[in-house]
Amino acid sequence: MPNQVLTIEPQNELKFKVTFSGLFESGYTTYMRLTNPSNDTVLFKIKTTAPKKYCVRPNSGILDPNSKVEIAITPQPVYVDPNEKHKHKFMVQSVIAPEGKTNIDQVWKEISPDQLMDYKLKCVFESPQVVSPQDAGDNAGQNEVTKKRVAVTSEDPKASTKDAIEGPIHTEKRKEISAVDVIPTPPKMTTTKTENFEGDLQKVANEVQLLREEESKLRHENLRLKEDLLRLHQTVGAEGRVTRRHSFSPTKTDQASLLPWLAVAVGMAIFGIIIGKFIM
Repeated sequence: MPNQVLTIEPQNELKFKVTFSGLFESGYTTYMRLTNPSNDTVLFKIKTTAPKKYCVRPNSGILDPNSKVEIAITPQPVYVDPNEKHKHKFMVQSVIAPEGKTNIDQVWKEISPDQLMDYKLKCVFESPQVVSPQDAGDNAGQNEVTKKRVAVTSEDPKASTKDAIEGPIHTEKRKEISAVDVIPTPPKMTTTKTENFEGDLQKVANEVQLLREEESKLRHENLRLKEDLLRLHQTVGAEGRVTRRHSFSPTKTDQASLLPWLAVAVGMAIFGIIIGKFIM
C-alpha cells in the first residue's frame, strides 16, 4: 500500500465536545483540512465507523495539484455510549486520478486495493470540567481580597507603596504557614450525570413496554366483549321470534274446545234453513 500523498490536519485525532448527559454538543463542528502538495490530481473519500452519528461535508471529491479543501464534520445530537467511544474513527482514502477517466464513481469501483492510500484518525471526546464547591469558594475569597486591596490602594497611595515593598515578605510568610498548617483534603467524588441518564432511559423503556402490554390486554378484552354482545343480540332476537310465532298461532287444546260450538252453529244454521222452507 503506497504512502498517503495528501497532507492531513489535524494529523492524529479529531476532537468533539460532549455534554454532561452524554450527548454531542449542539452546533459544534470539527474541521479537517486536506492538502495536495503533489503535481497529480488526487481523488479522496472520507469514511467513518459511525456514519449515523456524523455529518461529513464534503465526504468525497477531487483535489487538483497544489490545492486544498476543508472538511466539516458535524456530530448529530445523539447519545454517545461511553463503551463505544474508542470505536469512533475516521479514515481518509485517496488515489491518484487515472488519466482520461472522467467518471469518478467508476474509478472508485475499478481501482485496485493496492493503489489506495489510507490514513486513519481517532476521535477524542471532551467533557465540561466540573468545578468543586471548595475551589469555587477559594476563587471567590481570592477575588474579594484582591478587590479590597485595590480599594485601599486607591484611597491611600502611601499604603500602596508600603504594600509593594512588604508584599513579597508577607507572601513568603503566608506560603510557609500554609505549607505547615494546611492539610490537603482529598478530592470529593463527583457523580456524573451519565449514569442517572442511562437509568432514566431504562425506566422509560420499561414503562413503555408495560404500557404496550396493557394496551394489548385491553384490545383482547374489547374484542371479547364485542363477541359476547353480538351473541347476546342473536339470542334475544331468536327468543323474540319464537314468542311472536307462539302468540299468533292457536294451540291444539284451543282448537279442540272450539269444535263442539262450531258443530252446534252449523246444525242451527241447517235447522233454520229447513224451517224456512216449510214456512214458505
